[in-house]
Amino acid sequence: MTAQSWSGRAAFFLATVGSAVGLGSIWKFPYMVGENGGGAFFLLYLVGLALAVLPLMIAEFAIGRAGQGSAVGSIVRVAEKTGASRVWSAIGAWGVGAGFLILSFYSVFGGWTIAFAVEAAQGGATAADGAAAGAAFGAFLADPGAMTLWHGVFMALTALVVLGGVAGGLERALTILMPLMFVLLAGLVVYASFSGGMGQALRFLFWPDFSKVTWDVALNAVGLGFFSIGVGIGVMITYAAYAGREIGLGTMAVSAIAADTFASILAGLAIFPIVFAYGLDPAGGPGLMFVTLPVAFGQIAGGAWLAFAFFGLLLVSALASAISIMELIVAWAMERHRIGRFAATLWTAGLCGAMGMATVWSFNLLADVHPLAPFGLLEGRTFFDVIDWLTSNLMLPVGGIAIALFLGWTPAGRILTDEVGGTGRGREVLRWLLRLVVPAAIGAVLVAGIVQ
Repeated sequence: MTAQSWSGRAAFFLATVGSAVGLGSIWKFPYMVGENGGGAFFLLYLVGLALAVLPLMIAEFAIGRAGQGSAVGSIVRVAEKTGASRVWSAIGAWGVGAGFLILSFYSVFGGWTIAFAVEAAQGGATAADGAAAGAAFGAFLADPGAMTLWHGVFMALTALVVLGGVAGGLERALTILMPLMFVLLAGLVVYASFSGGMGQALRFLFWPDFSKVTWDVALNAVGLGFFSIGVGIGVMITYAAYAGREIGLGTMAVSAIAADTFASILAGLAIFPIVFAYGLDPAGGPGLMFVTLPVAFGQIAGGAWLAFAFFGLLLVSALASAISIMELIVAWAMERHRIGRFAATLWTAGLCGAMGMATVWSFNLLADVHPLAPFGLLEGRTFFDVIDWLTSNLMLPVGGIAIALFLGWTPAGRILTDEVGGTGRGREVLRWLLRLVVPAAIGAVLVAGIVQ
């Protein structure tokens, strides 16, 4: 049983939002909305959130508060309470493994945000043209020493927060990071509104273009919601284990998803007016952040300060998500190996940091190494590409489906009555969504990801 807890609803809310709003929410959401039909895609995204992501988040919350332990321990306790098989604890172990791999490469990208924020603070992170920006970014990626340094710094910052525990570490940090993130987002939106590109950005993001809506686009909308919120690996189970009985889990899930979506919209309104005002390419992905936008910053008066605010925003969002993933692993390590938080955090940071070197070297020393090519699998993909594909296309969807089946089809579903509350009809709808809709929706995304 966990002896730690959030101080109240606000802390749990900020923690959940912090876990959900990561680098993907800042750049991937607005980019995918704009490229896949604008308002039409956004509508499909909202439907996917309501029918698949929301039920799954509520399920994870229910398991965590009922189990009062790590992702693995909570599932074991729920199974014991309800008479379900302990075999289902494999879901939690699967999620911890996925979290370990994700944190290993997420920390590398988090290090990029620190490097560019530091450069911006020194008057850099701007470029005269795309060629100069691309060359600067390429030189950074080609330097394993620099990438390792900033990867280590980011992992250390994450570990320092987690070392403080729930109240002294996670809650204190997130109480600062989440309001700061929204302040930075709002400030960037205000600045972008004077750039002259806001009208074009609004059309790009929200004007419905139903001619672009295909079956693949619909699956992308569901998949984006599933991956951007971060359900399926047990982070929400771990966080809910620290939640008090006074917290309404259904209301909290709705509020957290709404806040994450709002943050993603703000990110689009902060980034794309500048992109369009300066005639830049909106379809840049990571390149949009580290290559395209520095060109715009180089043309704007006070661009270095704007660059610092932007990369500071990326750092805050990345750190909040990394904290939640490390806590998932640390909580399991403390429970499984009966060690203290200090030892569990150091082991987690050290092993994830070492694993992250595979990602660092994938951009330089091992860029031409394709580990699965001899087996005829994922040819042309680096170590990072393989890890990314494994976690995004296989481990997260399988974990989400398994959690839905656990509460949808086994006696464990009885905890929904005690943990979620509401009317009997509402709980029955939730149970049937977990039984049928959630597995079907995520299963379609899983198949599409494997065959692509």
